[in-house]
Amino acid sequence: MRNLYTILGVSKGASQQDIKSAYRKLAKKHHPDANPGDAKIEEKFKEISAAYNILGDEKQKARYDRGEIDEAGQEKMSGFGGGGRTRTYSQSGAGFGGAEDIFSEIFGNFRTGGSRARQPEKGRDRKFAIEISFTEAALGGKRRLTMGEGGRTLDVNIPAGIADGKQIRLKGQGEKGPGGGPAGDILINVTVKPHVFFQRDGKNVIVELPVSLPEAVLGAQVKVPTVDGTVSLKVPPGSNTGSTLRLKGKGIASGAKGARGDQLVRLKVVLPEDQDDELQDLVTKWAESHPYDARSKLKTDQ
Repeated sequence: MRNLYTILGVSKGASQQDIKSAYRKLAKKHHPDANPGDAKIEEKFKEISAAYNILGDEKQKARYDRGEIDEAGQEKMSGFGGGGRTRTYSQSGAGFGGAEDIFSEIFGNFRTGGSRARQPEKGRDRKFAIEISFTEAALGGKRRLTMGEGGRTLDVNIPAGIADGKQIRLKGQGEKGPGGGPAGDILINVTVKPHVFFQRDGKNVIVELPVSLPEAVLGAQVKVPTVDGTVSLKVPPGSNTGSTLRLKGKGIASGAKGARGDQLVRLKVVLPEDQDDELQDLVTKWAESHPYDARSKLKTDQ
């Protein structure tokens, strides 16, 4: 084995700080985790680590300088025949603590002697996709997810107000982490099924409500669907197509305690499908004495 000072690239008079700095630099460069599969690098790493375990310990360094131990940490024979004692300076367990402490700072936990403990890592995430109704997205709900692992199921809370394309994350429900690391997560991509007549605008729900000619002209109390169920709404007399009425607090929920949006009801006046001669005669007589321009706002010559 080469001279320990040569291995670390320091002089015999180097301070402990200089020796430590030299070792950190070399060990970081030659650590097997940074050079996976390179046997030569691994042997080099063992060599510089063994050198530091002696030179990095002031007592062992002094004994090495006096020639009492060799580069492997073994005591040299006394020279008086076979009576000399041979003691090996351990390169595993407690005797390797100096280098291991330094490398805990650089690479984390690590075992010497060529075998390395796998670092704790987070487990892989698992991804799923679900489709929910407009009402579930607006008010929240619960779904049971089948994991496919021996029939394992998981109850998933649908957050109130979740939007189409959003993702639900269930922390720690994914695959187990290697090396004792934390488990991954479950990621659920959410698709909201379009509704027949509800539309979403931020926290508000928009619905187009057909009303008859008498209801629009005379006013009426009508039934309106909402995400909570059917409610009663007063249509003011003289309402027109495009008129918008507001139902406070009947829109999209925002979490467990957030204020809900509103439902905006846009009126659409609908005439009867069948031809009605009486209605035509009535409107004809009314129009003769009540002319008005329904497209006045579309004129461009103003």
